[in-house]
Amino acid sequence: MVGELKKKIATGEKIDVEFKRAEEALNKDVYETVCSFNNRNGGDLFLGVVDKTKEIVGVKPECIDKMLKDFTTSINNPQKINPPMYLTPEVCEIDGKQIIHIYVPEGMQVRRLNGRIWDRTYEGDIDITDNAELVFKLYARKQSTYFVNKVYPNLGLKYLDFDVIHRAKKMAMSRVENHPWSNMDEEEILRSTGLILTDPDTGKEGITLAAILLFGKDSTIMSVLPQYKTDAIYRVKNMDRYDDREVVITNLVDSFRRLMDFGKKHLNDVFVTEGDQSISARDKILREVVSNILAHRDYSNGYTAQFVIERDKLYTKNSNLPHGYGELQLNKFDPFPKNPPISKVFREIGYADELGSGMRNTNKYTKLYSGGTPRFVEENTFEIIIPIENVAELQVGGNGTQDGTQDGTQDGTQKLILKLITENHKVTRKAMAEELNISIRTLQRVLNNMPNIHYFGTGINGHWEIDDKM
Repeated sequence: MVGELKKKIATGEKIDVEFKRAEEALNKDVYETVCSFNNRNGGDLFLGVVDKTKEIVGVKPECIDKMLKDFTTSINNPQKINPPMYLTPEVCEIDGKQIIHIYVPEGMQVRRLNGRIWDRTYEGDIDITDNAELVFKLYARKQSTYFVNKVYPNLGLKYLDFDVIHRAKKMAMSRVENHPWSNMDEEEILRSTGLILTDPDTGKEGITLAAILLFGKDSTIMSVLPQYKTDAIYRVKNMDRYDDREVVITNLVDSFRRLMDFGKKHLNDVFVTEGDQSISARDKILREVVSNILAHRDYSNGYTAQFVIERDKLYTKNSNLPHGYGELQLNKFDPFPKNPPISKVFREIGYADELGSGMRNTNKYTKLYSGGTPRFVEENTFEIIIPIENVAELQVGGNGTQDGTQDGTQDGTQKLILKLITENHKVTRKAMAEELNISIRTLQRVLNNMPNIHYFGTGINGHWEIDDKM
């Protein structure tokens, strides 16, 4: 336990770690940090540690009992912190000095300190009481309902596009035999997916914002959410502006298709084998990132979502209600539902899989597509970065012909083979085929079209050589 605390102190202050000198008495801002931690993601508060130097000065032993009593009394006082809190400070000895460690968990509801609302950022504790947007976001993180569940009792079904609902129904039925939607009309489909709800304030029933985003007419979407749009940009030659651009302002079902088409237009394809089937790694990646940017966006924010293709990367950015900060790690990631009703419809029509699968799939297919590793960064904007520098050169407005696709696949696979051989001149064909997720026969066919690569020797005693002219 002491070792873990020393490690946390050694890393310094951050969004979930705070130091207070507090040698003889509690600092006044101790409670600001407690409130901020609880309103954000929780954190560790250390008393007896200097903030800038990380020096452990300790708390004077004769002052500890009074400090613990004062702290416990204050956080249990609803006039001080509301709702009251119940925390258990721990006295620990580190390097011969006593400190007080207080772990503050993330709260399920918004807490106020002396009537003010505090939140935590990388810069420290901030009073957000007078910032309506930040307060709204804080409440949105805490409440069990979602912004997209906002009900519009005065907007009837005529404000939706029934052709889009019919197409979604066909998509669901084509994926699953005897799908539950097959015997439902439009209204029944909306009710079954939670897209018609009762407004808790008025008691009136109506379609939700999620229903409008998924199936609404363009005019309806703009009337309830005028800031909604997705900016698709292709920027390879003209880095100051763009080579191609499409601003997507339509329902989510069609937005998904248009963003997919934009990506396919500008990214060469690389087919790989998965089991006994040949699949498009490019399309698998596009499906995951497009689904994420549409289904997991914070629609209460006016930030324009971005889908950008550059020479060495594809990246997306969208507004976000963060449940953590920094780069997400695949083995430590706990998925959190952002817009459940939208995600549910996306799963039914084949636009997405189960919650949490997106990161795993994106990681898997990026390695097959370009040999790189994607990054997922959660801040107030959520960003996905897909490296594509090892993929064949991109073409503005590529025609997507079969010949072009085959050339791109061949070129991309050759580059990956070159990379593997450069890294290890004794790499076996079997190892390369497994790394590229292709059959040995396919690998050999590609190698036959690479006359500047030669294998000398036999078996495991041989090695690869690459002509300098390559």
